[in-house]
Amino acid sequence: MATKFTPLHDRILVHREEEVGTTRGGLIIPDSAKDKPQEGTVISVGNGKTNEEGKLFPLTVKEGDTILFGKYSGTEIKLDGEDFLIMKEEEVLGIVTGTAKRDSVIPRETTGARK
Repeated sequence: MATKFTPLHDRILVHREEEVGTTRGGLIIPDSAKDKPQEGTVISVGNGKTNEEGKLFPLTVKEGDTILFGKYSGTEIKLDGEDFLIMKEEEVLGIVTGTAKRDSVIPRETTGARK
């Protein structure tokens, strides 16, 4: 990203993760049937929220965090030809840590399955 963008106050800039275009069985999912991913990476964060006395409270999320958010959260924008979301920190549902990448996930065998 060549353009430097810094959100104001308690807003964050998020790059939405791309959804996998195929199922585990190899079926291709058309774009019209895909849901919008609810996971993304924080690209940039604002300074924080201020109260009535002017005290600044820094944000919990930081650049590089992988977060989960609601399906209709944020405002979609385009910077340098890429799609991003701008949202308030309170729209973030949680921070994802310690997960494997989707490509390296090994499916588990179900209990009691016949071989």
